[in-house]
Amino acid sequence: MKTEEAFFISAGRLIDPLLRRDEEPADLYVAEGKIVDPANYPKDFPWTKIDAQGLIILPGLTDMHVHLREPGESRKETIRTATMAAAAGGITTVVAMPNTIPPADHPDTIAWIRKKVEKEALVKVYPTGCLTEDRLGEKLAPFQSLIQAGAIALTDDGSCVQNARIMRRAMEYASVLGVPILDHCEDTALSDGGVMNEGLWSTLLGLPGWPSIAEELIVSRDILLCEKTGAKIHLQHLTTEGSIRLLRDAKKRGLPVSAEVCPHHIALTESALKEYDPRFKMNPPLRTQKDREALIEALVDGTVEVIASDHAPHARFEKEVEFEKAPFGVVGLETLVAVCLKELYYSKKMELVDLFAKLTVGPSRVLGLEPPSLRYGSPADLILLDLNASWQVDSKAFFSKGKNTPFEGMNLKGKVVLTMIDGKIVWREKRLVEEQKMV
Repeated sequence: MKTEEAFFISAGRLIDPLLRRDEEPADLYVAEGKIVDPANYPKDFPWTKIDAQGLIILPGLTDMHVHLREPGESRKETIRTATMAAAAGGITTVVAMPNTIPPADHPDTIAWIRKKVEKEALVKVYPTGCLTEDRLGEKLAPFQSLIQAGAIALTDDGSCVQNARIMRRAMEYASVLGVPILDHCEDTALSDGGVMNEGLWSTLLGLPGWPSIAEELIVSRDILLCEKTGAKIHLQHLTTEGSIRLLRDAKKRGLPVSAEVCPHHIALTESALKEYDPRFKMNPPLRTQKDREALIEALVDGTVEVIASDHAPHARFEKEVEFEKAPFGVVGLETLVAVCLKELYYSKKMELVDLFAKLTVGPSRVLGLEPPSLRYGSPADLILLDLNASWQVDSKAFFSKGKNTPFEGMNLKGKVVLTMIDGKIVWREKRLVEEQKMV
């Protein structure tokens, strides 16, 4: 083993959401790609010291809703640039959505993605497979072949299966295979043509509205189908008070339903669209203040167990058009942590251990992965976070090709200064992290 592969991370504040551990000062040792007990090594072992004083040591984060855009749309993003952005954002594991060109509805596409990831990715990437062929909602994709090829979950994300009979069959099949369905909830008969939340602001702005009920109808339908089939479903990017009410009831009844919310939906409301800026155009749309508060309450009380970015990059020329013509979607990998800190921690709504559980333990359990931890023997996927670092969002500095952030110019607090995966440092801001040899 090379000397540089072993690290002594000293005097940080260690937070491990899985173990409910929050202590400082704390030391952590990394060797052979894992968290290790230094008692098992010679006293003169040549550790490389990383001074973490004033920093927080955390398990690496998992973002279970990311659009890598490859294959087919490398003008928007690539596996390389997206995973660079993830590493800079403290995200060590991403789950890739299948709405690529071609879509990931065939095992060969999954194989292509995995091969590309092996060559180019800076972080761990798990692909998902489509629910239906071409994501058209008409014929089921070959679930078993997709899973055997490496798909971790099934979803038509970006599209919703409109036919209840098809969705029931999908849940029955997924239940047998023991794989979760990631559920994009949108009744297109109600949302079609809408570009923002239906309500006062859409009326004032003269823009076509997208009613809350378009989401809530599918949430209700699929909870009922979940109850019928026993399938494990995960409701993606929920945005409305009504959806939260339905989810809370389903959980009280013990159904295998989980859910996520996105940072932009807990930080912003429909009023952000008053200047017709396409950076605020997303699917599902920004909702009301009442909806925003319901999402935050659901995170605080545990009804929602996951925060995910729904990172959806677009080329600049695609977004710099009239609002109604612009594509839906915002980027979020590099602002995920700081926006969550602003809305949930600095607002005194959540403690750090609970907040970061939504970005580690929650998504891992939904996906059936081993939850990340800093205990002995765990893979050394970790980050160092400077909780007090103030910065201003500047999309020109993003690693992501996508510059379509709704947080441009926002002043935030909290910055990831080091990201390590399997004991290898993949991201570092050298001015904030100091290394020296210990012999």
